[in-house]
Amino acid sequence: MKREVFLAIAALVLAGAAHAAEVMEFPASKGKVIFPHKKHQEMLRDCTKCHEKGPGKIADLGQKWAHKTCRGCHQELGRGPTACTGCHHKD
Repeated sequence: MKREVFLAIAALVLAGAAHAAEVMEFPASKGKVIFPHKKHQEMLRDCTKCHEKGPGKIADLGQKWAHKTCRGCHQELGRGPTACTGCHHKD
């Protein structure tokens, strides 16, 4: 019985990770940041590039983390925005 419950919970967790949000919006002082999560999942295929401990929320997500991690990755890969207006959108 315990095994069945564990397997059911594991299946729900994995299904949640597989169906993560397509696009996420974050408020920011220089205009909201629109993050195409599904596009990043499909391209990177490695959740640990952003989620160090696997799928889930990012503990230190904020301006400093995003500028270092996101811009750094975009610069390293030579793809994606690196200028402020590439990520920050004013309505």
